Amino acid sequence: MASVRVCFLLPVSVIYCILLIIMAIVETHGVSFDYIRRDEEGNVSAINRALDDVDISVEKGEFIAILGGNGSGKSTLAKHINAILYPTEGYVLVDGKNTADEANTLTVRQKAGMIFQNPDNQIVGSIVEEDVGFGPENMGIPSENIWERVEEALKILGMWEYRKHSPMRLSGGQKQRVAIAGVVAMHPECIIMDEPTAMLDPVGRKDVIRAARALNDVEKVTIILITHYMEEVVYADRVFVMQDGKVKMTGTPKEIFSQVEELQELRLNIPQPTRLAYELKKRGLSRLPDGILTEKELVTELCRSYSTM
Repeated sequence: MASVRVCFLLPVSVIYCILLIIMAIVETHGVSFDYIRRDEEGNVSAINRALDDVDISVEKGEFIAILGGNGSGKSTLAKHINAILYPTEGYVLVDGKNTADEANTLTVRQKAGMIFQNPDNQIVGSIVEEDVGFGPENMGIPSENIWERVEEALKILGMWEYRKHSPMRLSGGQKQRVAIAGVVAMHPECIIMDEPTAMLDPVGRKDVIRAARALNDVEKVTIILITHYMEEVVYADRVFVMQDGKVKMTGTPKEIFSQVEELQELRLNIPQPTRLAYELKKRGLSRLPDGILTEKELVTELCRSYSTM
């Protein structure tokens, strides 16, 4: 009981910080990263700062979106979380483990799996079920447990009926779901998706985002979605907007998309329902709320606000 009494004597702010540390699956503290270019003689010819003093914290079970244009630093940040790159300054913690410590690399990558833009670069098996089982096999999982994980992952991603198919004969969206299943089979607590829909058609993009939402909602997997498609983040818990290696904006999707002019200054596209609502407000429909995210929400607010006019 003494420890309990001591706990209650702590300031609320301290207890809150302790709870954040316990809950966080990913933390970056003052992370900066330089891409260094060298000439033929090995001398430094150019230094490009890709990340500049980035601080973010992601709690277990959250769906986080990181937005930004080309060169904003979002993919570089993703590679830091998966211990592919290490900070020039600052540090990254994944479930409390410092990613820069080589002794933690395997643990970090098991905790935080990575999905890349091109699924062809991540698929190694000639049959879907073999590809999904590749990661667990490398982890030393017993054979009978591997096939249990493969079945579980493929059913979660809606790809069980394709288990005997060649991945090369699948659509782009189906390939990406196989790649995600391969990571899911490793039972990570967090999945980082680095622009997973960049090479897909609209149908494939919807399939992948739907799968990501299901993993978060049903399986409680923490999702970190890196994207430049604004409409993909409307269901995220929180959004980080990056530019020039810095986090420029943070908030819920509604809070972020309420700041249309700021997003335009960052040269980011605005979802069509959000832009239409913004333009309608400028033209006198002042009853519309800020931060409308979807067509359904826009129609609902128009009917509610102006049904009596």
